[in-house]
Amino acid sequence: MASISDIEDLGRSDTFRANRSQVVARVKKKSLSLSTKSEDSDEDLEAIRVDSFIPNKYRIYLKTWGCAHNTSDEEYMAGLLAAYGFQLVSEPKTAHLLLLNSCTVKNPSEDHFRNEVQKSLNAGQHVVVSGCVPQSAPKLDYINRLSVIGVQQIDRCVEVVEETLKGNIVRLLGVKKEGKRKTGGSSLDMPKVRRNPLIEIIAINTGCLNECTYCKTRHARGVLGSYGIEDIVQRAQKSFRDGVKEIWLTSEDTSAYGRDIGTNLPQLLYALIDVIPDDCRLRLGMTNPPYILEHLEAMAAILSNPKIYSFLNIPVQSGSDCVLVDMKREYCVEDFNKNCKLSKSKVKTDADFEETVNLVKKYKFPSLFINQFYPRPVTPAAKMKRLPNSEVKQRTKTLSELFASYRPYEKRIGNKETVLVTEESHDKCHYVGHNRFYEQILVPKDPRYLGQMVDVVITGSGKHFMMGSPVRHNPLFARKLFSKLKSKCFCLSSVWFYSCFLILFSSLMIKFLPHFSV
Repeated sequence: MASISDIEDLGRSDTFRANRSQVVARVKKKSLSLSTKSEDSDEDLEAIRVDSFIPNKYRIYLKTWGCAHNTSDEEYMAGLLAAYGFQLVSEPKTAHLLLLNSCTVKNPSEDHFRNEVQKSLNAGQHVVVSGCVPQSAPKLDYINRLSVIGVQQIDRCVEVVEETLKGNIVRLLGVKKEGKRKTGGSSLDMPKVRRNPLIEIIAINTGCLNECTYCKTRHARGVLGSYGIEDIVQRAQKSFRDGVKEIWLTSEDTSAYGRDIGTNLPQLLYALIDVIPDDCRLRLGMTNPPYILEHLEAMAAILSNPKIYSFLNIPVQSGSDCVLVDMKREYCVEDFNKNCKLSKSKVKTDADFEETVNLVKKYKFPSLFINQFYPRPVTPAAKMKRLPNSEVKQRTKTLSELFASYRPYEKRIGNKETVLVTEESHDKCHYVGHNRFYEQILVPKDPRYLGQMVDVVITGSGKHFMMGSPVRHNPLFARKLFSKLKSKCFCLSSVWFYSCFLILFSSLMIKFLPHFSV
């Protein structure tokens, strides 16, 4: 697995063994030839087959394309495989089996996925596919003879991998339900191998309530299915006990959370605020305008809480109401104006495009994702007339040049910020921290800072980041000491702590001050 930093819950546990009663597996088994005949029963032969399989003899490589939800799925599957005894490796060439977790949002990601599948099969390696591509189109010619782990069947990855290594084909594509209601998916109470040991990604729901004309993901993730608040809170608490400092809530649309189970996003966030330690933070994933508009007042209060990053990712898709109608986005530009974080832009006529340009000029978004439209199979938008490639490239260039023309952080030099440092920068020369607005601030690569809240002064800026210099008069050991004294094990209130400190300070002054008097 690429970029593995943490393996937790290593060791086999029956808690995480696959439950064959949940979904009926379609298993195609090759014939078993034995050198000698035996009168043993079928059950005895099956026991021989199971007992002869030793997981730690096999090396597994995992690779994921796509969103944070996909990344979380990969981390769970890696945790289950490691707990069962498989070896996880970072180089595909050394693996006996590749588990490839796909994304169906855009053509390039599926192209890369297809190439990886074909390359691995040509090398004689076993391949298991998972994610949105096989879930939405399991009969594609390049995967129709491969084992498949559906997006709601990741808890059964161990049996799929084991059967595939034995030469069988297992395809699990079922939907998990409670009665007639679709659930969020596999249990959140599973082991994980996190890419970053300081960051926990929690999928709070799967699927969505919309039918956007261009979206292929809906074909894979389906209608909305939410996890219960208690399950999510318990997962967060376990993560903090594991040393996690930052929680990412993710889904196809976090703002739709709970509409299927009689709750909503603000109620979930209030419950999480109660269990987030003071030195940890929570980041909310993508929210769509139609549903987040219903909770603006509550969200304003929640985003002002110091434990929650004051950051919303709200996709506008286009600055033209005409295009938004064609996309069946169920909101207008004015709805977006009431929110305000631009995610990506897809446009049609010259006038429509100009409206998108004007929207970018108006807000000067510090973060802007500019994606070209890709017609995905079976979606209504795939049948629409496309713009010439030259026009698409010109519009991309125009928006990119506009975005590059302003520097959002230049006026922040000299400001003081408090950042939570959680990861290494791409250039490997700095650590990355985020302030309360989830803006990226680079700090010196000193191991003392990783996983800590650090006070910095902004000394420089780039297009996408600021440079921070740690404040020397606030050493980390003092912050840690204060945190320990404030912890439950000491049971000290703030008043008691400061009173004790003043008494001690006064005593020292009384003792030593006479030595300095004239």
